[in-house]
Parts: sequence; C-alpha cells; structure tokens
Amino acid sequence: MTMQTHLTPNDQPITVDDNERHTLDAIEQALTREQDGRSNHAAMLIGPQGEAIELPPSVSQAIKRIVHFLARGQAVTLAPVESELTTQQAAELLNVSRPYLIKLLEDGRIPFTKTGTHRRVRLSDVLVYKEQRDSERQRGLAELARLSQQFGEDD
Repeated sequence: MTMQTHLTPNDQPITVDDNERHTLDAIEQALTREQDGRSNHAAMLIGPQGEAIELPPSVSQAIKRIVHFLARGQAVTLAPVESELTTQQAAELLNVSRPYLIKLLEDGRIPFTKTGTHRRVRLSDVLVYKEQRDSERQRGLAELARLSQQFGEDD
C-alpha cells in the first residue's frame, strides 16, 4: 500500500548562508573523492555520542546532491517521490504558471486526482513530464544547431 504524502507550507526549502559555503565546498570535495574511489574509506557520520556510522552509498549520493546545490546558493527541498503536490507546487517545480499547469492537466499531459475541488499531482508524474519536456527541448536544440550548421555550410 502506498502512503500518500502531501507537501505542506512547512516544507520550506533549505537554504544556506554565505558563512557555510566554504564548509559545503569541503564536504562536496570529500564526498566526490569517496564516490570516485579515490578514498579507501566510505563517508562516515559521527553521532552525538561520538559513534561512527558508515553511510551507505545511497545516502552519500543524496548528501552529495544536496551539498552540490546548497554550495551554489540554490535552495533545496526534500520530498518522497510518492508525494502529492498542489498545482502551485507543481507549477513552481516546472517553472510554469499555474494556469498553464492546469491546461497540461486538463489536456491529459500529466495525470492528477481531485480531492473535492482541489487537484493533486504526484511528484513522480511531474518529474516524468519534466524529463520528457527537457528531452524534447534538447532534441529541438540539436536539430536547430544542425540546421544552422548546414545553412552556414551552404553559403
């Protein structure tokens, strides 16, 4: 059984202040060395009682991604893929207006459910749409570059 998780306004993005950036850079470098196999040791977490716990690769990868974005001044939000988003949250994730997102939903481009009058969108469905949209854009840009190069050669 899948548990539905709704993101709430309390799920504020995680941000970093300028004083933390140097430390984040050092953490990112250490995790990159560990992931690239240049270190003989896995990343470790030191608990409040001084106990050392080896981080599994999945946790190291998640931390590395979080640190990567935070070190560059970008806010980060964590959410399970099974989460349900409001239409406003989904629109913000796709960097589109809410009315445009509603059109995508009504056109069947992204699945949604209704709770009363409120639409809910699964995060996983939004991410699938985003990946498809980004792939289509990349193909279009590649074709445009090819045509531009071909046109330039014809001169």
